[in-house]
Amino acid sequence: MDFTIPGLLTAAVDRSNGLLWGSVLIYLLIGAGLYFTVMTGGIQVRYFGHMFKLLRTSRDAGEGISSFQALSTSLAARVGTGNLAGVAVAIYFGGPGAIFWMWMTAMVGMATSFIESTLAQAYKTDHGDNTFRGGPARYIERGLGLRWLAVLFSICLIIAFGLAFNSVQANSIAQAMEQAFAVPTWAMGLVLVVVVTPIIFGGLKSIAKVAELVVPLMALLYLILALVVVALNIGDFPAAIMTIVKSAFGLEQAAGGAVGYAISQAIMNGIQRGLFSNEAGMGSAPNAAATASTRPDHPAAQGFIQMLGVFLDTLVICTATAAIIIMAGPELLAGEENNGIQLTQMALSSHVGDWGAMFVAVAILLFAFTSVIANYSYGESNIEYLAGRRAPVAIFLYRLAVLAMIMVGSVASLGAIWNFADLSMGMMAIINLVAILMLSPVAFSLFRDYEKQLKAGKEPTFDPSKFPKLANRVDPKAWPRKK
Repeated sequence: MDFTIPGLLTAAVDRSNGLLWGSVLIYLLIGAGLYFTVMTGGIQVRYFGHMFKLLRTSRDAGEGISSFQALSTSLAARVGTGNLAGVAVAIYFGGPGAIFWMWMTAMVGMATSFIESTLAQAYKTDHGDNTFRGGPARYIERGLGLRWLAVLFSICLIIAFGLAFNSVQANSIAQAMEQAFAVPTWAMGLVLVVVVTPIIFGGLKSIAKVAELVVPLMALLYLILALVVVALNIGDFPAAIMTIVKSAFGLEQAAGGAVGYAISQAIMNGIQRGLFSNEAGMGSAPNAAATASTRPDHPAAQGFIQMLGVFLDTLVICTATAAIIIMAGPELLAGEENNGIQLTQMALSSHVGDWGAMFVAVAILLFAFTSVIANYSYGESNIEYLAGRRAPVAIFLYRLAVLAMIMVGSVASLGAIWNFADLSMGMMAIINLVAILMLSPVAFSLFRDYEKQLKAGKEPTFDPSKFPKLANRVDPKAWPRKK
């Protein structure tokens, strides 16, 4: 064992991550999701069609940030290398059945996403430029009166999303471009810095506009390719789905006597990868949700929109990757080196030819690039919360730090940074989950109010005076909205 200070620190971080992600967080996330599902009467099923209906008016925001832009920003952070490499890792270590448990995680996560995003809208604050700010830090302070906990959450988010994960995403881009097109990692780092700089210096409106354009396009292109693969192998598609379901319950391993182990591996890997991918309950997406000018003018409207984000991330895009891998055949899983993005590249190449690996590299470029700018936006919102009046200077320094981390991430090995980021994200997830469980009565009452108005044939509107727990805690400049 390494008894040096760095060695002991690394070991402590690894043990903490093992405890958080292997025990506490999985049960807390799934338990909270099931609780929210039951208390809302299965909101993700009953209002599945309503999510898509709200998209019709989601672009209407005047000079502010629209619900669609907020959704695109949160999807930009959600849809990243995890949708390509993460799915491959889940299948490699947990078998095809891991995908089934990713689906189940997303289903309960949709309810969690509704709760946290609705709360983010209810407690958002007016920014004075036709936009809003909010998220867990704001609803922890305004709803629970615990500023110290809100500050701790913000620090964890800035470390994880604002800095560390941006290094990791930059590293993924640089490595993919070097492998596919022989572009030096340092050169790719410079290109990223040059492209990212004007976007992040343009502020959250600039980021929302870029996300609105790029995210739907990249997701659509990837899904079209996946559909082509399915069409070319349509005869194998039903068998692939059956393989996922059977493997999830150990039916394919029954003859080998390894049912219990197979099921546990499928469940653990599926849940972990699912949580990493859709981020429901992590406290990240509410930062984007709070910026939106909602239509209808009710906090729950953005809750429904963000619920759709979890569905699209895991049940659509991750499933597309799983179909590409599983229909390529089980022999691809035999190679020990093929346990990440290489598996996805090889699977796609087996379907469409050598250019499949290059397509995956380009997909990583787009997916990870949009994650960088979305992760940055989460950090900016929390920097602004912490800095108060000194926000302009703090944000400027934060932008420089992000650009530096992108450059460093492009050329450096990031194992230690990744582990520390996981620990920070785990801590912010626990803080957020405890907060939304404590504030869930507020979210439930907002949902019932929205549902009541909807059933009465009205367009739901939000009147804070009707909610005793909210009346004196919402920003009067944010709610009610000026007509």
